Amino acid sequence: MIPIRQKGLECKDQEKIHLFLEQEKTGFLGLADGKMPYVIPLNYVWMDGTIYFHGAAEGRKVHIIAENATACFTVSANQGTLTHPVPAKTDTAYMSVIVFGEAELVVDLDEAVRAMQKMLDKYVPGYYEKALSSSHVDKYRSSLGSRTAVYKIIPNEISAKENPIQLEKLFYNGKTQQHDAAQ
Repeated sequence: MIPIRQKGLECKDQEKIHLFLEQEKTGFLGLADGKMPYVIPLNYVWMDGTIYFHGAAEGRKVHIIAENATACFTVSANQGTLTHPVPAKTDTAYMSVIVFGEAELVVDLDEAVRAMQKMLDKYVPGYYEKALSSSHVDKYRSSLGSRTAVYKIIPNEISAKENPIQLEKLFYNGKTQQHDAAQ
């Protein structure tokens, strides 16, 4: 593991990291396409200590993973701008997590259905009256005729950083340097 340079920003609180991964909506899958990086935003779920995502069973992402399954998955949240009278010390409140591992196709239909159900529960809670059926996941085809593929990344390393919100420094429209000087 390459150590985090700014140790003061490192988050080691596993409960906080797991909660963050469960709640955030968008992650960025990073792959190596030969000598070119390839990063795409995805919906995902954090389930059983594993990142799950889905997409078409064909295409660039699938091809890259077949060639080189090494992956990183980044989730971040901007929580606001933190002001400071010195411009170079203006900062951002945030949390970010990077999961490193190997992307692999989920071949077990029950596991794929559980991951897809968890996605529905995350992104459209309460919308569907019935649970997702395994036949739907198995037989679904997109408008382009592609099957759905579910992938997972089992972490071999997780790195997390945060710069917590400081309410007194949080920027809001209309706030000026004079507001900070008065404190």
